Amino acid sequence: MTNIFTMIFFFNLIAQLSLAQEMKIARLKYDGGGDWYANKTALPNLIAFVNKNAKTDLYKNEDHVDAGSPDLFLYPYIYMTGHGNVSFNSIQSSNLRKYLTSGGFLHIDDNYGLDPFIRLEIKKVFPNNDFVEIPFDHKIYHQYYDFNKGLPKIHQHNGKPPQGLGIFYQGKLVVFYTYECDLGNGWEDASIHNDPAEVRLQALKMGVNIISYAFSANL
Repeated sequence: MTNIFTMIFFFNLIAQLSLAQEMKIARLKYDGGGDWYANKTALPNLIAFVNKNAKTDLYKNEDHVDAGSPDLFLYPYIYMTGHGNVSFNSIQSSNLRKYLTSGGFLHIDDNYGLDPFIRLEIKKVFPNNDFVEIPFDHKIYHQYYDFNKGLPKIHQHNGKPPQGLGIFYQGKLVVFYTYECDLGNGWEDASIHNDPAEVRLQALKMGVNIISYAFSANL
């Protein structure tokens, strides 16, 4: 039997489409003191790039949604970033699990410093799952653009290669963790980090793949 959360998720998506509303994506608000609001220009720039190059009609601005809110089920794609501490209480952990096992998609983007905290907190959401490295032939690397060597490296911090890590539920990738990559920095306004144009382009193209994967997995 289809669980009630899956039904809610898909009814919300169908309602948005039937009313010809622009689909929205959201940034995750979380407790613990970490800067969930980091990279403020990233998602608007990504949305504009996705709309132009993938011919989508996403709403131009991001929404913000709390990890424990029922509004989580309004969004096919949730973005999470920051540099510091993350804390999910039991209600937030349960809500995130229901969202992700009902068709939702969480993209965690380590902005350098998030890693030791998110690994602990995601265990509250999926106690029996560990992050696994996503093979380079997975659809998320070839959804719209081909990334035959996986994630692009946007910023250097400690010399480690970028890794695309994930958590699967019933064979489907539901959490995608871009680690040692700084993908969101590559989506920001060019003047903020002064990254070369080609580096920013690769980041944005990978963002198209992630958004496209999240949407195609749920519609």
